[in-house]
Formats: sequence, structure tokens, C-alpha cells
Amino acid sequence: MIELFTSATPNGWKASITLEELALPYSVHHIKMDQLEQKEAWYLKINPNGRIPTIVDHDNDDFAVFESGAIMIYLAEKAGRLLPTDVKGRSLVIQWLMFQMGGIGPMMGQANVFYRYAPEKIPYAIERYQREVRRLLEVLNTRLAENEYLAGDYSIADIANWSWVRGHKWSGVDIDGLPQLERWLDVIGERPAVRRGIDVPEPVDLEEMLRKADEAAEKVQGILA
Repeated sequence: MIELFTSATPNGWKASITLEELALPYSVHHIKMDQLEQKEAWYLKINPNGRIPTIVDHDNDDFAVFESGAIMIYLAEKAGRLLPTDVKGRSLVIQWLMFQMGGIGPMMGQANVFYRYAPEKIPYAIERYQREVRRLLEVLNTRLAENEYLAGDYSIADIANWSWVRGHKWSGVDIDGLPQLERWLDVIGERPAVRRGIDVPEPVDLEEMLRKADEAAEKVQGILA
């Protein structure tokens, strides 16, 4: 049995969607990040970085794996699916997985911070990260114009990128003029395992969150004006 320690974030969804797609039995421990549970001593023993997600494989000597991409590779190899075994196919999937981990995730994360959370709005920072997010989304769109999925067949690379890209509005970045990216978002979002995975550990309505955040921002702007 896999024990998943997670919260409702893009990195958390990467792990839960992968588990659902692979049909591996697992239990869920909801880490309450607003209470800094991820910084508690018991959790740091299995994840020294104090982030989510983490898994513990109780069928493999209680082996703990942290970092979402590493978790995805471990699970795919354990199940023998979503990651090719041939050298070229495996490399291709890992390249696009690293694209998410080194580009999409960090850039969207910074866009989110400066656009949504920073107490002081710094136009240079907002524009810089939103522009880079848009560029990365264009890279995905170009790739998807020639391929149904990022690395040939549906894989952990698609799950990883989709889990972040679906929140592009939260970063304040539109996908107008990126039809292949829109197609890919819709196709993956309709997969039953994906729909189950994004409800772990609890359902989150991104559109409702976006609406409330925009309303709050408008009120603040009105007060400042």
C-alpha cells in the first residue's frame, strides 16, 4: 500500500493523478499547510525539504519518496506504465517532465506570487514572469501541434505539465491563440482518473477561487482609488 501525503496543489495533483491512472492502491494523509504541518518533525523525517507531496511505499520496506517528479517516476516504474522502458522513449518522457519541473512550475509559481500574493504589486516582476509563462505555453503548443501528447503516448510528462497548466488563469496568463494546448488541456481533463486525482485530498473549484480573487482585487483597487 502506498501512503500519500499531499495537499490540493499542482504538485500534489501530479502524485494523486499518477496513482489514479496506475490504479495503485493508496491511502491519503491530508497535509494542512496552513497549519505548517509540513514543517513538523515527524514529516521532515520522510521529507527533509518540508514540502508536499511525499509517498511512503509500505510494500517496499516503508520506502519514502519526496519531490513530485521523483514520485511520478517511482510509481510509473513500480507499475510498469506511463514511462517507456526503452532508452529513447524514457528520455523523451523525462525531458518533458523536467521541462515542467524546471520551467513551467517555477515560472508559474513566481507569476502566482507576484500577481496574486505579493503585498506590493511590482509591475516589472509580474510582467517578467507572466511573459515567460506565456513563452513556455507556446513551446507546449508547438510541440502538441505535431504530437497528440508531449512524448508520444500519454505519460507522466502530460500529467505533470497538465497539473500546472490548468491553472494558467491563476497566473494571469491567457492561452488565446494556442489551440493545440487547449485541445490537450480538454482531452486530459476528461480522463476519469484525472478527474478523480484532482479531487485528492479534497475538491477545489479553480474557477470559483479565481472569481473570488478577482473580486477581492477589484475591491482593493476601488479603495486605493
